[in-house]
Amino acid sequence: MREKEYLKKRYAAILSSTGMILLISSMVMLTPLLVLIQNPEESKNALSFCLPSLCLALLGGILWRLFKSESNTTLSVQEGGIIVLVSWLTVILFSAWPFISVMGLPFSRAIFESVSGWTTAGLSVVDVTAAGQMILLWRSIIQLAGGAGLAIIMMSAVVGPTGVGISSAEGRSDQLVPHVRQSARLVLIIYSAYAMAGFLAYFAAGMSPFDAVNHAFAAVSTGGFSTKPDSIGYWNSITVEAVTLPLMLLGNLSFVTAWFVWRGKFYFVFKNGEVRMQSLLMPLSAALLFIFTCQSIYPHIGKAMRVALFETISALTTTGFSTVSYGNWNSFGVFLLISLMLIGGGTCSTAGGIKQFRIYILFKLLFLDIKRHLIPRTAVTELPIWEGNRRVFLDDAKFRQIAVFVFLYIASYGLGVMILCSYGYNLSDSLFEFASALGTVGLSVGVTSAGMPDGALWAEIFAMFLGRLEFMVIIISFLKIYKDITPSGGFSLG
Repeated sequence: MREKEYLKKRYAAILSSTGMILLISSMVMLTPLLVLIQNPEESKNALSFCLPSLCLALLGGILWRLFKSESNTTLSVQEGGIIVLVSWLTVILFSAWPFISVMGLPFSRAIFESVSGWTTAGLSVVDVTAAGQMILLWRSIIQLAGGAGLAIIMMSAVVGPTGVGISSAEGRSDQLVPHVRQSARLVLIIYSAYAMAGFLAYFAAGMSPFDAVNHAFAAVSTGGFSTKPDSIGYWNSITVEAVTLPLMLLGNLSFVTAWFVWRGKFYFVFKNGEVRMQSLLMPLSAALLFIFTCQSIYPHIGKAMRVALFETISALTTTGFSTVSYGNWNSFGVFLLISLMLIGGGTCSTAGGIKQFRIYILFKLLFLDIKRHLIPRTAVTELPIWEGNRRVFLDDAKFRQIAVFVFLYIASYGLGVMILCSYGYNLSDSLFEFASALGTVGLSVGVTSAGMPDGALWAEIFAMFLGRLEFMVIIISFLKIYKDITPSGGFSLG
């Protein structure tokens, strides 16, 4: 009986926090209405955003008010994971409403676009040439919000004790400062500064204000949605590409590293293993791509160098912007981009993929294992790394955690590739497209489209969702819910 009351109290706090997130998300759904200031003719679409916003606000308000008395309960990471899972699923469902109502997309296509936006994947089934500005802005806004887990970070700043478990479960375990509220606000300041700087830079580079806003949001969130079918390649501009590159790199940095950059503490930035890995991997990959792929396709050396550098950084940061199509690329270039998409971006950043930190640790572990065979058995070996401004030593538990994650990631990737192949796509295209979906990248060789079979489409939907919330959060959250609501494992809802 005591266990039942305890679980009811915990789930009251979970539902209250979920309600707060839904309330904030309902306000986010109204932001596309800003388009009406310049384009009042789109007022016919306003109801398609107002109705789901109202429904989401009512649902969130009921949950928040009904269980408000328990909202100050400190939650564990596992319980935070339940909040994250339920919130994301609910918000994604309501966010698909405008795509159905305005664009006339079937349910599966609308869910795909919503998931792709919130997970910052950037793969799209929307014809941007037929979409109005309200829909285009909505796509960019959900990428901006999803990239930083914006609703969850804002909720952490408001609710207090609950925020630690939620931000950790959502992938924001590193805090800029010890106080979670202050840390969340600093993240919002940094993220907003990125977006504002991106907008001003794109506008100065020749984009229209509307295009500048959309691409700034998509760049800093490493999302990749564009207002043009040819993405950044539409402008064919060195200036636009020069603006995009640093924005992608900034979005790729963890917020802790970005905070050190912000404060001018470059010593700790360059001590970071991810930064050191990027400083080696990016120029090496760009050079190989230029030598073995680009220079034979693009006759002007300047164009070949631009393509090699841009596509390398776009793939590794999992942004998904592109300047060219890949139909005439050789196998080396395609395989290199696949490898970069699998590696992915920085930990606790807006990027996806396996994450550079894990790859860095695996390389360190490889060299440590070799070293252990060359030294006396009684010698003590340690693996130190820098986390923020602290030097820490990794233990076997951390190694196991990384190994399990990488195994799940590769196994899911292999399964997804087989699913795409079963629908008639060739192996090369399937490898590329599913790496893009699972890594929440957004680069495409044309597999993802409005005419894609439903089975392949849903495989990519699950891949994007798994890639954004990182497997264990989803698995553990489902298992905990099942354990808690079954009569044998906890309390019964009946």
